[in-house]
Amino acid sequence: MKIYSCDETRAALPFSRLIPALEKMFNSDCCVPRRHVHAVGTDENPLTTLIMPAWSDAGLMGIKTVNIAPNNAKKALPGLFSTYTLYNRNTGEPVAQVDGNEITSRRTAAASALAASFLARRDASRLTLLGAGRVGSLIPYAYREVLPIEEVQVWDINPVATQRLVAQLNQDGIAARAVVDLAQAAGWADIVSCATLSTEPVVKGAWLKPGSHLDLIGSFTPEMREADEDAIVNASLFIDTPEAMEKSGDLLKPLSTGALNPRLVIGTLEDLCRGQCRVRQSETERTVFKAVGTALEDLAAASLVYQG
Repeated sequence: MKIYSCDETRAALPFSRLIPALEKMFNSDCCVPRRHVHAVGTDENPLTTLIMPAWSDAGLMGIKTVNIAPNNAKKALPGLFSTYTLYNRNTGEPVAQVDGNEITSRRTAAASALAASFLARRDASRLTLLGAGRVGSLIPYAYREVLPIEEVQVWDINPVATQRLVAQLNQDGIAARAVVDLAQAAGWADIVSCATLSTEPVVKGAWLKPGSHLDLIGSFTPEMREADEDAIVNASLFIDTPEAMEKSGDLLKPLSTGALNPRLVIGTLEDLCRGQCRVRQSETERTVFKAVGTALEDLAAASLVYQG
């Protein structure tokens, strides 16, 4: 069995290759059972474990295990750890162990950018990023593969993380600065991307300008929320998979109050990739993409690492 280190996994997944690989997988026959979700922590140290399998006709199967620990920020640790094993689908033989953290963070950012390629304005150049962690720090780089992003404002609950990412982006030639006023930064942006572990809304619909795109990728449990109801219900809503309607607090809250009608969801990321639903229709339409992640994306990324 081949074991791929963090560095090897990262090197095999540049966004220029990963984003097209995701789109190709969404257009293929891939079986993705429902994920297992288990609360295995305590009140003092909450821990959620996800088990996510997928397989395709290409002959590979993968299983990812993810541990989410919201309190890790207080311990100077990432909030998410994962492992990924790839198998020969015909024999069940394990063929590769791929760094799960790199798989998860890079495919999440890539899927976000893939959705934005259909839903954001083609001239979108201003990005406000909420969340400067492992996933959030990749968002500007992924988006620049599909859109002309020129300026980035960064906010994180940890000011040190904010300054670290701002410095890195500027060093890499992307004009970046820390958010001073969250409402102003959201209203300034063509795209607002949220990659936090928040349990309370960090962005409000009243802040968002017409024509903007809101990307919500941090809330993947019923207890988590990144946007208020106004941000969701007064926009054109797209989701990554149907599971988003059952997993994310961003959607479950407005569904529970009746503010959101599930029939108003326009399509999934698969629908977008296959041309089976509409994309952005005007320069003033406000769009929302809500993602909880899918094992299809993990399999696409791991296959890319293994097959080269």
